[in-house]
Amino acid sequence: MQTLTYNSFPQVVTIAGSDSDGSAGAQADLHSFFVRNVYGMSILVAAVAGNSYGISAGHQFPLDFIDAQFKAIADDFHIRSAKTGMLANSELILNVAKNYRRVNFGPLIVDPVITTKHGAKLLEDQAIDTVRDILLPLATVATPNYSEAQAIVGFDFENENDVARAAQKIQGFGTQNVIIKGYHGDNFEGKTVSDYVLLADGSHYTLRANYIETEHINGTGDTFSAIITAEIAKGNSIKASIDIAKKATHQAIANTIQVGHKFGPINHWAIN
Repeated sequence: MQTLTYNSFPQVVTIAGSDSDGSAGAQADLHSFFVRNVYGMSILVAAVAGNSYGISAGHQFPLDFIDAQFKAIADDFHIRSAKTGMLANSELILNVAKNYRRVNFGPLIVDPVITTKHGAKLLEDQAIDTVRDILLPLATVATPNYSEAQAIVGFDFENENDVARAAQKIQGFGTQNVIIKGYHGDNFEGKTVSDYVLLADGSHYTLRANYIETEHINGTGDTFSAIITAEIAKGNSIKASIDIAKKATHQAIANTIQVGHKFGPINHWAIN
């Protein structure tokens, strides 16, 4: 007779908002978990009504419902790593941090979502301090893009030295490993985009990829952080997880699928 081993398969969870068109948020995270062969779960904190043209409405879920989702998952499953996505205000951030400290969900990957790719504000201005003081100290890995990193550290980047200085400052907030994504300088010629990586041991390096001219980039940041989450859950090192995520996300951007009329999703089927 076969012996059942409960919860032996790698399991992960995203703590994020629901994006109704499936291109970003928890849906993009779940797509990413699936293609990287981990079982993905979700704790939804909010939902937005959106399509390829933009977001038209949003709704935050009650805090006691978020508490109940944390408890339901913690009571049954073995979560090996977790990630956060859109946490729109200080109230949500404080609630998620409280719950995360109570459960054993493994390493936390923080994607500090502040705006959409096309400028829609997803985080209240006053909540940036809460991200800095409450959420980032819990992070095994933080994955801000360069505009989010500028908001977090409080200064603009004029060169790659500023990017490195910002990563060190974010690490000083308590984050173990930092990736600042997408810096391309003021004189961008459409050739390459750089991600600066600062690891917990102080080592650092830059990941570069060819720039791809496309409007189909919804969910790029979600996918990158979700794949890091998945790879850590499978036992890969932080560095290997970051490198895999960079390659996979680039594949998803480079192989466009035509969904929607305007700003479309990236292609998770292209990831291998």
